[in-house]
Amino acid sequence: MSLARNVDLLRRLTKLDGLRFAELGRSADAPSPLEEVTDFGENPGALRMFAFVPAQLQKPRGLVVVLHGCGQTAAAYDLGAGWSTLAKHYGFALLMPEQQRVNNGNTCFNWFNPEDTARGSGEAHSIREMIAHMAKAHRIDPRRIFITGLSAGGGMTSVMLATYPELFAAGAIIAGLPYGIASNLREALDGMFHSPVRPGRELGDLVRNASDYRGPWPKISVWHGSADRTVNPGNANEIVKQWLDLHDLPEAPMAETNVDGHPRQAWWNKDGETLVECYAITDMAHGTPLGIADNDQRYGVEGAFLIEAGISSSYHIAKFFGLTDWIADAAKPEAKPTAHPALTSAPHLARSIRAAVAEESSEPKQEARSFDLGQIITRALTAAGLMK
Repeated sequence: MSLARNVDLLRRLTKLDGLRFAELGRSADAPSPLEEVTDFGENPGALRMFAFVPAQLQKPRGLVVVLHGCGQTAAAYDLGAGWSTLAKHYGFALLMPEQQRVNNGNTCFNWFNPEDTARGSGEAHSIREMIAHMAKAHRIDPRRIFITGLSAGGGMTSVMLATYPELFAAGAIIAGLPYGIASNLREALDGMFHSPVRPGRELGDLVRNASDYRGPWPKISVWHGSADRTVNPGNANEIVKQWLDLHDLPEAPMAETNVDGHPRQAWWNKDGETLVECYAITDMAHGTPLGIADNDQRYGVEGAFLIEAGISSSYHIAKFFGLTDWIADAAKPEAKPTAHPALTSAPHLARSIRAAVAEESSEPKQEARSFDLGQIITRALTAAGLMK
């Protein structure tokens, strides 16, 4: 085999590809960067507040609210979905409310409980207070506040977008449910398992009746695994219908494409801005899809309800929110390279190997040296920060 084929084989090996975890993520036993905030205001829902604010924030300053799923903690979901890694890399603040077992035995957000899903009440109001605290403490631009959540956290994301729509520029719901379809546990289970079909207008009215707000409505990104047996995938269609009605958009998709091998539908306004999008993650069960991002980086670590699917939902959601055009490292003063620029600028192992090979192969033919594959790999590992 040629050297190029050897390098390509090395790049595709699972063990080497997994090294990106060490570079970009955190191990399961690493301390969480989230810090608890105890005095944030009224807390009728008795939730805990965790936050992460990187040293560098893009301007105008943005905030992403992330709601975990059942059986998870804020720190565990952050590790799995990679949100604090994204926040550090792209310079936005992160707020992660956490449910307490005293409120729900499975630590699910109570997305179906009337006391917790009404404006000015319960868990919804507690999250509203946390957002207000973050906005004031860190000078967040009120036009750049976003929210996302998984499962029951996705259901509570629907609640927040419906009850406080003026707060959010956009939201993303992963394996969640529409707002207003349940007011007790029996109706919640029926929605989860059967996802009854409702007219779009009826679904839209559920949101319109949750507040006096009349728009412009937040943008929405919907994600759901096609093999989900916990929350029926039909809920994704119902969420989409709910928000298409609010945005006065037709139910037929305006575009259907594939992103990293998974179908995506999109709807946009007269200015070409995407207002609603929906990803159906092929053959995926209940959870948040993980994978390599567009920029060849990986965010998150597999775990319970955190599923390798070949697509990074966290990255694509941050991109949908408009938060990925600014990179923290690029904002720092440019340092003089201590080694070959092709190596010091390489963000991960595969790129480092390619850079090392390119440097070797750039020698004039008459002075060409024999390739030392071991040396190339060592240099690439060093450049990627995986060896000293």
